[in-house]
Amino acid sequence: MNVHEFQAKQLFAQFGVPVPRGKEITSPEAATAWASELNTLVFVVKAQIHAGGRGKAGGVKITKEKGAVAGIAKELIGKTLITHQTGPKGRKVHRLLLEEGANIAKELYLSILVDRDTGWPTFIASTEGGMEIEEVAEKTPEKIIKEAVDPAVGFQGHNGRNVAFALGLQTMEPAVINPFVQMLGNLYRLFMEKHAALVEINPLIITKEKTLVALDGKVSFDDNGIFKHDDVQNMRDLNEKDPLEIEATANNLNYVKLDGNIGGMVNGAGLAMATMDVIKLAGMLAPYDVVEQYGVDKSRDEAYDTTTRMALGAGFDALRDAGIPLVMHYKLSLIHISEPTRPY
Repeated sequence: MNVHEFQAKQLFAQFGVPVPRGKEITSPEAATAWASELNTLVFVVKAQIHAGGRGKAGGVKITKEKGAVAGIAKELIGKTLITHQTGPKGRKVHRLLLEEGANIAKELYLSILVDRDTGWPTFIASTEGGMEIEEVAEKTPEKIIKEAVDPAVGFQGHNGRNVAFALGLQTMEPAVINPFVQMLGNLYRLFMEKHAALVEINPLIITKEKTLVALDGKVSFDDNGIFKHDDVQNMRDLNEKDPLEIEATANNLNYVKLDGNIGGMVNGAGLAMATMDVIKLAGMLAPYDVVEQYGVDKSRDEAYDTTTRMALGAGFDALRDAGIPLVMHYKLSLIHISEPTRPY
């Protein structure tokens, strides 16, 4: 589950990570009111959508005129932004982040995620802040710094110092080394306590006043851990999700919307991938829409047979009537059907 930048910054502030003073805005009138409260020479207005590349798509505006903020807000709210992550349909802007500008001296990149090779939380850092980290990794991989944290021990001061000195902060700006180490510890707490999948700051800036500020932020959460955090669940923005994905979630299904013309109903991720490969090998259009359904607790397992007997038959009828091909591979030994099966 992804959240908006303004929500990520709310979490940063809760865990002691410095952020610009800002607020969610949903109308030009609210933009005017909040701009009057900001004591800044520069106003930054950012469209809030779950996609990168907003700046290149015209979704980030900067102005020194307080009176211009309402006009910018009116321009952006309701606008459809098309970026390299939204696809050709783009994403409609429903809310903005209006915040104060910053006096930037240096931009860094910083994130924490789980390294799949080691299974350990790992900090990723680079001096190339403000750029897409994938591009940096491809063109100048030597500028990518990694620091793994043993989860059995937790974050230690030496982890932070390793990253700080690898970035060259001792020569770049020695005054921020201790705050930087403390910030990494706070980010680690956020990552672990909130069951995050990714915490990213890009850019993390060093200001001319020799302070650190998370100028942009992204947080993604492990879907399997969200139920433990009511505050995170309340951050879900249904405007950013496909209606079919919303319906699937409400019915305890994992649904992936893709571009093909063949539907797949499977009971395991490995089986889904294998079925997709077979379809592609046969020369048919894949990927295809995938619904993965399985029991995760006793009550759901007990309801599973009922779903199989009633819902699947109706679903097959609908697909047949619509002329949509369906590939289904099921372990019938796990299902106990007391009534005749349909002739499909």
